[in-house]
Amino acid sequence: MMFAVAILAVLAALALAVVRALAGPTAFDRLLAVNSIGTSAIMLLALFGFLTDRPEFLDIGITYVLLNMIGTLAVLKFFRYGALGHAQDPERDEALR
Repeated sequence: MMFAVAILAVLAALALAVVRALAGPTAFDRLLAVNSIGTSAIMLLALFGFLTDRPEFLDIGITYVLLNMIGTLAVLKFFRYGALGHAQDPERDEALR
């Protein structure tokens, strides 16, 4: 019963995050909402695994956490530098050394 209530609470948070992702005025608001959606999905996966006595869903959740984090960092790098590759500016590379 307690896991079912927790699933409903996470679903409500997920719905609010979807609304924020659709209505966010800036790209960073949308990115934060998408990251929250990913986190909510991971929590749903874990709660559903415990509700059905299948804790091996946590392994899938951990994998999804890593993908969510790497995806968020990649999008932030793209917003900052305009590309995901290395910079071709020798002055900038020299300044970083």
